[in-house]
Amino acid sequence: MEPPRIGQIILLNGTSSAGKSSIARELLPLLDRPYYFMPVDALNSMRHQRPMTPEELEETLQRLAGGYHRAAAGMAWAGNDVVLDHVLRRPEWLRECVELFPADVVFVKVYCPLPELQRREAARGDRPIGKAESHYPLVHRHAEYDVEVDTSKLSPRECADRILSFVDSPAPVRAFARLARALAPA
Repeated sequence: MEPPRIGQIILLNGTSSAGKSSIARELLPLLDRPYYFMPVDALNSMRHQRPMTPEELEETLQRLAGGYHRAAAGMAWAGNDVVLDHVLRRPEWLRECVELFPADVVFVKVYCPLPELQRREAARGDRPIGKAESHYPLVHRHAEYDVEVDTSKLSPRECADRILSFVDSPAPVRAFARLARALAPA
């Protein structure tokens, strides 16, 4: 009997308004297997929307991240392929992903310059102004990637094509394997 298949995770990491969801929507139909799109915002939108203090909100988001990481890992360990849309603004969130996720992770840096993020955020009108700017110095400071895309220079389809070319031709050592070694206790 064959061992059960473990799913692949394509992890899109970037600030709010960087274009992660747009890339995922373009990527899904290009992939050769069924992938589930699991944006962290989808889980966050399921919670009540009553006002919270900044401390309550941060505690809530911390628990959300822990649940999201475990749900994504569970999907992959059960044999499902998933595309994640995340804002890894806390180093412990990346550590948790590295510890929980199976080996087959394609880690994607979704980059956009701050002035363009600010323009997009203002144009969207569906989130607080300044959210992208607050994420900007945090999301990429602690990570190395398999693939990097700049959404100010590439369309969502071009970004998806770039990611797909990596998925189809994986590198011998993925970023998550290198991060696991770097984060391992000495």
